[in-house]
Parts: sequence; structure tokens; C-alpha cells
Amino acid sequence: MDLYQHFRKEEYPFIDQVLSWRDHVTNRYESKVIDFLHPREQRIFDTIIGNDEDLQLKFFGGWEQAERKRAVLAPFYDEVNTDSFEVVLLQATFPQKFVSIEHPDVLGSFLSAGIKRKKIGDIVIYEDTIQILVAEDITTYLIANVTSIKKAGVLFERVPLTKRLPSQDKWQERTTTCASLRLDVLIKEIYQMSRQQALNLIKKGYVKVNFQTIDQQAFLLEDEDLISIRGKGRTRIKEIQGRTKKDKIRITFEKLL
Repeated sequence: MDLYQHFRKEEYPFIDQVLSWRDHVTNRYESKVIDFLHPREQRIFDTIIGNDEDLQLKFFGGWEQAERKRAVLAPFYDEVNTDSFEVVLLQATFPQKFVSIEHPDVLGSFLSAGIKRKKIGDIVIYEDTIQILVAEDITTYLIANVTSIKKAGVLFERVPLTKRLPSQDKWQERTTTCASLRLDVLIKEIYQMSRQQALNLIKKGYVKVNFQTIDQQAFLLEDEDLISIRGKGRTRIKEIQGRTKKDKIRITFEKLL
């Protein structure tokens, strides 16, 4: 059976990468640490490795409900623990009285410093404190080069994982039915707008699925896909439950409040 037929064409390069990682671990009998993956990539990775009894695949993102996670692919006999993921929790504070800092501000500062997105995990902001999980190998560079966010001076420092703040993300679960799993149809149902409005957002490049801009209204969504629309927030497809008696597709989704 052709492995690729179960996935989207644009996901083929990632599938090739997963197969390469699998060969590396199988042939060299050594663990492989993978940079941060978004939920769809995690799902693909887990699907491909499947029930291979010679390998073990573990994910870790710092927080229980972390979105982005690092992976370790290892021989079945290796011990995999938190240290295996080679991550560091960084923390900084900012003058909350004078400046408001949100997730995009933090991420933007990191990317502007030349840090690749795949080296950065989830970001948690609580009151005047920022925490972010990062790959260990960029920690020294990050601390030296990210010294301001939104014109506020910051100093990142390492803190133990036991000191991580509770995630402030709140997701509300809902269920709806739709005629198809097309992107324009689901946006219409989830965000309660007309299909033309949904189409306009897609054409303007305001819609991303799994962090990639999608300009095709007929793009089909699947379990674990994350939809983000500029100015309207984020939604993830939790489960596609099948068809109703009226031949509608029932889905469960979660919307970030």
C-alpha cells in the first residue's frame, strides 16, 4: 500500500523526512531528537511510526496541553526522559504597567533575531512574566540577542521546568454539522459568517491551516488541523465524527477564547 496516499501532497516532504529519521535510528541504533513540531506533524509522525515494535516515539512540549512539541525517536530499549528532549525553559519579566506584550510580540522578536520557528515551543504569558520553551542549542544565542520586546527591555534566563507557569490558553469545545469538509464551508459554520465572507478571507491570504497560508477554498480539512484567521482567532478540529441521518458531517472543534 502506498504510504503517501493517506496524506496531502504538500506533506510529502515531511513524510520523506520522517522516513529518513526512521532509517537513521534503525540503521545506527541511536536516538534522534527532532525540533518542535506542530500538531499535524506530530500526528503524521505518529501514524508513520505506528506500532513498530523496534522503535519508540515520544513527544514533549513542557506543558500538558502544549501545542508544539519536540520528539525523540529511539530504539525500543533506550531510556527516554525529559532530559532526552534537550529543551530549556526561559523566563523574562516586563513592565506591565507601561507596555502590553502578547504572544505575537514575543514570537516576532525571536524570529527577528534570526531564530528559526522550529527551535521555539509554546509561549506562556502571565501578568508581567513570559515563559518559553526552546531548543537547548539556541539558548545562549537567544539570551544574548533577544533583549527587547515591543521596546521593553527584557532579560531571559533559564528556570527549572518545575517553575513553569500554568498555560493561559482556554479552549471552548463545540459541535456543529456541515455539508462538507471544505475550508470555506467550515469557516462559514465555525465562525458564523456567510460563505462569501469566508471566501474573501481565504482569497486575501488571511487564513492559515497548520501555520501555512491556504488560498484554496476547496482545501479539505482533517482531524487535528489548526485553523487561524487574522483578526478572528484560532480553531482546531478535534474530531470528525461521521455523518448524520440527514447526510451532514458532524465535527467537534475547539475555539481559543
